[in-house]
Amino acid sequence: MLKLLKNCSVYAPKYAGKKDILIMGERIHAVADDLSAWQAAPEIEVYDINGGGGEQGPVSRTPEIRLSELTLNGVTTVVSPLGTDGISRSLENLLFKCRALEHYGLTCRIVTGNYRYPSPTLTGDVARDIALIGEMIGVKIAISDHRGSNVTWQELARLGTEVRVSSMLSGKKGYVIIHVGSGKDRLKPLFDAVENSELPADTFLPTHCCRTAALISDAVKFNQMGGTADFTADTVESENGTAAAVYSALQQGADPARITMSSDACGSQPKFDANGSCIGITYTTPETLLCELRRLKEIYGVPFETALAFFTENPARVAGFAGRKGVIRAGADAD
Repeated sequence: MLKLLKNCSVYAPKYAGKKDILIMGERIHAVADDLSAWQAAPEIEVYDINGGGGEQGPVSRTPEIRLSELTLNGVTTVVSPLGTDGISRSLENLLFKCRALEHYGLTCRIVTGNYRYPSPTLTGDVARDIALIGEMIGVKIAISDHRGSNVTWQELARLGTEVRVSSMLSGKKGYVIIHVGSGKDRLKPLFDAVENSELPADTFLPTHCCRTAALISDAVKFNQMGGTADFTADTVESENGTAAAVYSALQQGADPARITMSSDACGSQPKFDANGSCIGITYTTPETLLCELRRLKEIYGVPFETALAFFTENPARVAGFAGRKGVIRAGADAD
């Protein structure tokens, strides 16, 4: 099937100006100033653009993501882990949900494990999960969080090695997604794992790096070590949101090419009191990504093409989709 998109303002994610885009099947065939000659091709379609887990018991379990929640917010590629709940939520269910989304045209990948260590797996082993299951591209773990397993830096490094070797064997760009809580150690276990092992910093992706000013500074340090730091999008109702944290990181010298922003879509967002008791819970949606993109541009003046890369090109690279996702160029996916 041929599709020609005329007069597009193309952010690829860098601004490329007004372009025509020719799509053949599921791939972008060409991007150029004028592809009008293709309008004579038979059966071509022409479009002119001018114009998680429940921290308050079983009743609080968050709903599964719906296809429309993703597509209506511009999301066509998904990477999903388990979260707090690795008991009533299973990797088997996650894998089948992934395959269902793929059936409807999205690109979906998952990671093994959850907050716990040793990590829950499908095959009984993290490395085997990644090497043998096509959709599996990494592992999830939690640090500096009262819901985690208080892993040591040695255990974190061991997980990183398992992911790195199994990813090499299976031809993937695997990584360790690290849920970072509000604990006093912040990213110290991660720093120790990188500094005391042979693992490159980009083996790990710490997320929720926006919780406190001190954690933002840790994220900047990790970014400057060659790692990528992920900032989780805030709620739609928030005034300045995670954009404030990302702007702070940029002001502290973080490399924008190694910043990503994720939605944590359908992840639970519990509120805890000073004693650690859960006093409220909600969950987030992919809509938060669009809100943060607007905040970065309109409130903090971050150039649009710089901000756009946090949601497109950068996470695509981290997940092993460089050149295929998050960009508009010949040979890239046309989703």
